[in-house]
Amino acid sequence: MKLLKSEITNRTLIFASLILSVFVIYPKIINLPWDLPNITEQSAKMEYLVFFTYRYLFFGLMIWLLLNDNIFRNKTLMFGRRLLRTFLITITAYLIYILISFIISKHADCFTGLLLFQFAVACLLCVFIGHFYVMYSEQNRKEHEIERLQTENLQSRCDALANQINPHFFFNSLNGLATLVRGNKKTETLEYINKLSEVFRYVLQSEKKGLVPLGEELKFLNSFRYLQEIRYADKFSFSIDIPEDKKLLFIPVLSLLPLIENVVKHNMIDRENRMCISLFINEKDELVVSNPIYRKIDMPDKNGIGLANLSDRFRLLLNREIKIENKNDVFNVYLPLN
Repeated sequence: MKLLKSEITNRTLIFASLILSVFVIYPKIINLPWDLPNITEQSAKMEYLVFFTYRYLFFGLMIWLLLNDNIFRNKTLMFGRRLLRTFLITITAYLIYILISFIISKHADCFTGLLLFQFAVACLLCVFIGHFYVMYSEQNRKEHEIERLQTENLQSRCDALANQINPHFFFNSLNGLATLVRGNKKTETLEYINKLSEVFRYVLQSEKKGLVPLGEELKFLNSFRYLQEIRYADKFSFSIDIPEDKKLLFIPVLSLLPLIENVVKHNMIDRENRMCISLFINEKDELVVSNPIYRKIDMPDKNGIGLANLSDRFRLLLNREIKIENKNDVFNVYLPLN
């Protein structure tokens, strides 16, 4: 509604008032070419034009006051109340017109049907314009309110999904750290902790974000990949082929984390089954995350956090679906970019 007010300026109201005044006094305007030739005296002709101009400007001022009242001051949605208020203002303006006409001795047509009709038309025009404007403004306000509530609901749902990821990720990371500590690998443990702190920082800051550039997500992946490469030595690697211009495209934050964790969770990774995760952009500007499938003998139970969580966040933030492809012992996930 504030936007609508900013669009309807005082200059706009003045222009609209002058246009509506032409419509209201139209009968006088069309008679002007016939009335003027019948006036022989130059002074009388000038007096006629001055009074004509006065009437036009009077109606212009009155209509401006009525529009200003109906649009900016009178917020009621009750048509009858609006009509009564505008009618009272119009009657007051009519009495002022009569008073001025008597003062300047131009009261011959003050009580004619034509003049009363003109005041009535001006009153009704302003009432209908104001009523429709307020109805439109109210509808617009409700739509903006619904949009705001939908956005807040969307953000709440995304926050809930992100909060599902964090505990799950922290638990797995601590398991990796415990493995290094048990192996008494002090140097690797310290570096692991440094990289882990960088990853934790990104994950914690993700709660304040929705969409991030793909380049930012890949930078996070570089820290996270170290944790996996240390954990699995030379048995786990990444192949990333992303053009620089595609790194400016946007993706929901923490889109890659559940995919990498999904790979670790559902695949055997050892010397016979070396895992290499490939990331590249296809012709549809989708980020493809691909990995070979080395199925575990005992598959873990699904907990609903991984791909289902990721799919929900893409649907909420981008209104698009991810695609999952599982064929020829290769698992592909296609992530649409914004």
